Amino acid sequence: MLVSILLSATPILLFGVGLFYILRLRGFYILHPIRCVGQLFSYKPKGGISPFRALTVALAGTLGVGNIVGVASALYFGGPGAVLWMLVSALVAMVLKYAEITLAVRHRRTGSDGQPMGGAPYYVEDGLTRAGLPRMGRFLATVFALLCLVNAVTMGSLLQVNAVAGAMESGFSLPPVVTGIGVAVLAVVTVKGGARRISALTEKLVPLMTVGFLVACVAVLVLRHDRIPEALAVIWQDALHPATVGAGMGGFLLSKGVRYGVMRGLVSNEAGCGTAPMAHAAADIDLPARQGLFGLVEVFVDTVVLCTVTALCILVSDSGPGAFGEDTVKTAQAAFSSVLGDWAGWFFAAAMLLFGVATVICWAHYGMTCVNYVGKGSRAFRILYALALVLSTILGSVTAPTLAWMLADGAISLMTLLNLLILLLMHKEVEEETEQLLGEHTFGRPCISCEGDFPRKEPKT
Repeated sequence: MLVSILLSATPILLFGVGLFYILRLRGFYILHPIRCVGQLFSYKPKGGISPFRALTVALAGTLGVGNIVGVASALYFGGPGAVLWMLVSALVAMVLKYAEITLAVRHRRTGSDGQPMGGAPYYVEDGLTRAGLPRMGRFLATVFALLCLVNAVTMGSLLQVNAVAGAMESGFSLPPVVTGIGVAVLAVVTVKGGARRISALTEKLVPLMTVGFLVACVAVLVLRHDRIPEALAVIWQDALHPATVGAGMGGFLLSKGVRYGVMRGLVSNEAGCGTAPMAHAAADIDLPARQGLFGLVEVFVDTVVLCTVTALCILVSDSGPGAFGEDTVKTAQAAFSSVLGDWAGWFFAAAMLLFGVATVICWAHYGMTCVNYVGKGSRAFRILYALALVLSTILGSVTAPTLAWMLADGAISLMTLLNLLILLLMHKEVEEETEQLLGEHTFGRPCISCEGDFPRKEPKT
């Protein structure tokens, strides 16, 4: 019951805060896309983790179950119309991802290894401390970190490995527990090397798996191009159907199509929930808002491109979105193999392995960041988390994901609600950083970046 309430409330607040930011920032990424793209490449790193590497780490966390199995789940539970609401949520989510990354870089610290680190727990604490509520800031930041740990071992580990193990069993007849143990070992070894080792891996892995998966999707769409117009019509009609919209705006926001479209889109791109900023905060960048622009790219690649083509592949396939009921792994796999042949099952299994491993590693990094925040670098806390990560990975290979989806939905909803409230509280800092990056003429008012109540902050030690 509580999870259902949270799932219903999250889209409302997500859209509300997103529209607030679009208005406050005057939709700069919609009205000035060329300037935004130009700013992405106007800074050369000086030896640290490059902005692009930080982007690939964040993409490794978002490109996973949400893009394949999550899309199939949205189609099955929310209907074809959920696809449209995933796209609508992405347009709003872009500005939220931009805002939270900007705040994470602005409020990051310098770790014991001399590298920058940060994320939602840090700007939650700083924002409420600045508002005169230091104890509340520390408490809510700790709550956020604990919720993130729950998500790291459910959505970031158990669900990823469950999908990967199912695909590997179907494609290569590999026992699920073997997959679980293999992914667990790889994740622990990689995360132990810190942000540099993770970013070095994702810089090579993410482009490879993204391009490979897109090639397979394009092949399906080319072979079934005659069904694309019908699929688009079904998406549009179902999204605006009276039964989906309900009575008035309230019924619209609480409808199944919107709820599953927004939530599965949120599980996919993680915008607004405060996790991806942990990856972006490590970037060697001059201005926080410049790294925030990479958040726009992240949501676009993740949801607008990959989720859309995945959904279309399922809808135009010979099997359809309900071929295997709630077993959405087999549904997604069948969509490719029914069009491309049996070899596509092997390709799908390999793609799921790459997506899943990348996501587990990234989320393990997020979890370790939160462990360091809560435990203040305690070795015992890190060991306990590593054990929990290994256990969840192995259990995920043999456990049905229904309960895990419920826990993940609940945790990510609570994280999002808390994070969005803090984004509202700290909106002037985001406006200030945006003005400094793009110039005052973008907003039509004097720039406040050099004076006023919100001075820029350097990374803390």
